[in-house]
Amino acid sequence: MISVVSAGIAPGLALLSYFYLKDEYEKEPVLQVLKTFILGAALVFPIMFIQYVLDYEQVFPARVLRAFIVAGFLEEFFKWFFLYYTVFKFRLLDEPYDGIVYGVSISLGFATVENILFLMANGIQYALGRAVLPVSSHALFGVIMGYYLGKSEFAGKEKPVYLALSVVLPILFHGLYDLILTFFHWYVWMLPFMLCLWFLAMWKVKRAKAAKFSYGSSKKSFTG
Repeated sequence: MISVVSAGIAPGLALLSYFYLKDEYEKEPVLQVLKTFILGAALVFPIMFIQYVLDYEQVFPARVLRAFIVAGFLEEFFKWFFLYYTVFKFRLLDEPYDGIVYGVSISLGFATVENILFLMANGIQYALGRAVLPVSSHALFGVIMGYYLGKSEFAGKEKPVYLALSVVLPILFHGLYDLILTFFHWYVWMLPFMLCLWFLAMWKVKRAKAAKFSYGSSKKSFTG
C-alpha cells in the first residue's frame, strides 16, 4: 500500500516542484500552493461520481462526447471554477507566472489522487505510464489554464478574452487527449500530441516569465 501511494504521489510532487522552482522572482508562499494542491485533490471524488453517473446512464454514448464533455469539460471546468473563485479572486498576484504556479498546483492535486486510485485498483506496474501521460498532461493543462488566468489579471480590456481562453483551451486539449486514447493505435497519435503539448506549455512558461519585466512592478488586489 505504501509503495502504491508513494508511486502515485511522486510524479505530481516532482512536476509541481519543477514548475514552482522555475519562478525565479517572487515565489508564491508554499502553504498557499499546497492549499491549492489539496483543493484539486478534493475535487476528484465529486467529479468521479458525476462521471460515473453519466457513464452508467449512458448520457453521452458517443466517444467524442465522452471525451470532450465527461472528461474534458467536467474536469477542466471545475478546476478552473474553483481556481478562479477561491484563489484568483482573493489574492495578490505579482506577475503572470503566478497563474501558472496555481494552475499546475490545482491540476496536479487532482491528477495525484486520480493516479493513486488508479494504481490501487490496477497495480503499481502502471506507475511509469501514468506519470508520463495522465499526470504530466494534467500539469500541462494547468500551465495553459494558469497562463491565461494570470495574464487576464493584467490585461485590461482584453481580460474577458483571456478568461475564456483559460477555460476553453484546457477543455479542448483534455478532450483531444481522451479522444486519442480511444483510437486503436492510440500511441501513434499520443506521442506527437504530447510533444506539441509540452512545447506549447513551455512556450507559455517562457512568455509568462518574460512578462515579469512588463508587469512585475504592478500589483493588483482582488477582493471579489
